[in-house]
Amino acid sequence: MIIDTHLHILDLDTLKYPWLADVAPLNHNHLYADYASQADAAGITATLHMEADVAPDLIDAEIRNVEAVARGANGRLTGMIAACRPEDDRFAAWLENIGENSMIHGLRRPLHVVPDAVSQDAKFRANLALLGKAGLSFDLCVLARQLPLAIALVDALPDVTFVLDHCGVPDIAGNDFTPWAAHISDLAKRANVVVKISGIQAYAGVTGPDAEILRPWFEHSIAAFGWDRAIWGSDWPVCNLGGDLAGWVAKTRTLLAGCSDDERNALLWKNAVRLWNLPVLE
Repeated sequence: MIIDTHLHILDLDTLKYPWLADVAPLNHNHLYADYASQADAAGITATLHMEADVAPDLIDAEIRNVEAVARGANGRLTGMIAACRPEDDRFAAWLENIGENSMIHGLRRPLHVVPDAVSQDAKFRANLALLGKAGLSFDLCVLARQLPLAIALVDALPDVTFVLDHCGVPDIAGNDFTPWAAHISDLAKRANVVVKISGIQAYAGVTGPDAEILRPWFEHSIAAFGWDRAIWGSDWPVCNLGGDLAGWVAKTRTLLAGCSDDERNALLWKNAVRLWNLPVLE
C-alpha cells in the first residue's frame, strides 16, 4: 500500500499558475483523471493534493477545486496541503476561516521562490506559530542552499510540525552531496520535522535516472530522520521532468529492497496516516 503525499493538480482551465510560463513541459493541464490511471497501475492507494503555487488571489479557488475533485475520487483523494501566505496581515483571519475544513491537513508557502528574508520575518513566524494550535503541519519547500534558513525557522517554532519536501531539493546532477548531507543531518536533530522522500528523480539531470544514482541521497535522508519520520510522495507531474510516475515508484521499490516490512510500510503509508490521521484504504 502506498499513500502519495504530494500530488499537484494543474487545472489551467480554472486556475492560474504564473510559474508554469517558465516550465514549458508542464505548461498544460495535468488533471486528477490523468494521475489516477497511472497511480492505480503503480499501486498507489490514496493521495493528498499539494498546493501548486497558484496566483495568490486564487488560493481559495484552488481549495474549492480540490474539494470538488475529491468528491468524485471514490475516497482516494483524502485531503490536501493548502497554499497560504503567512507574510500577509490577513493570515490569522484566513486561517480561522479555513479551520473547519476537514480536507485541509497542512499548509505550504513555497520559500524557494521568494527572498530568503521572508521566512526570517517576525510576522511570518508569528503567523506560522498559529499552525501548532490549529493542528496543521507546514511543508518546507526550500533549495539545498536554504536549508540553514529552514533550520532557523524550525528552531523558532518548536510547536509546529514541519515536513521537508523533496529531501531538501539536493543538487544530484551536480553531485553536491557534502553540504546538503550536513544540513540534512542538522535539521533532522529537530524532532518536529519529517522528511518527504519525493521528487528527487527530477534532480538527477537525466531522464529516467537509475535508482543507484538516487541511492546516496535517499539513504542519507532516511539515516538522518529515521524510518518513523519519513513519508513518501510522487511530486506528480513535476516528477515527469525526470521520468514518470511509474518510474519513480519502481525506483522507490528498488531503493527499499532489503528493508523490513515495518520500514517499508512506515515510509509508504503508516507515517502519513499517523501524521495527519488519514483514513486507511485497502
